[in-house]
Amino acid sequence: MNTETYINHPTFGLLFRVCPMGEDKELYTTLYAQRLFFVVTSDDEGLSFEPLTRGDARTVLENRLRQLRRMRLQKPYEQLQAIRKQLFQ
Repeated sequence: MNTETYINHPTFGLLFRVCPMGEDKELYTTLYAQRLFFVVTSDDEGLSFEPLTRGDARTVLENRLRQLRRMRLQKPYEQLQAIRKQLFQ
């Protein structure tokens, strides 16, 4: 099952979840332009948005792909690989 996650940024509108980054952190991009990237952290106080450069976002995504490949999680790897191709090629 392919689930997509969206959240609302106070300035940039809907953000699309690209991938998890670790405990309570996820990489998001703007829904329509897909040029602005954010690390979204959730805690007891709510959500915080940290802007990320396109190059840094690509590095985060490629690191996640390496993790999935090492864990031999083929389906999530293929899904994230498709997102990577859509965003960066």
